[in-house]
Amino acid sequence: MNSVDFLLTNKDITYEFRTEIKRLGRPIPDLIISKTDVGKSRNYSRNYNSSVSDRFKWLCGCLRRNKLFCFICLVMGGNRSAWTQEGILELDSSKSILEILRYAII
Repeated sequence: MNSVDFLLTNKDITYEFRTEIKRLGRPIPDLIISKTDVGKSRNYSRNYNSSVSDRFKWLCGCLRRNKLFCFICLVMGGNRSAWTQEGILELDSSKSILEILRYAII
């Protein structure tokens, strides 16, 4: 009921149902997101670290889509962005950290 897929496909849910979903908590599956970049002298590998979910309580994940989403926006009908529609998969360290911090401030 509180899965990202359920929230993405069921937009017409009651306030009471949304409150129950919020009470159940955000889905934080063990996502396997990785990216390899080619540098001048060596290759760099970046992997998703689940501790990011501990720092940002609004962050949730979808195991089937293997992407990150904004749980609060999914439940309460927040803005239409990649955080609520497609999910975030980018792991460019500077870009993704800035994106998460920027979204957390808004």
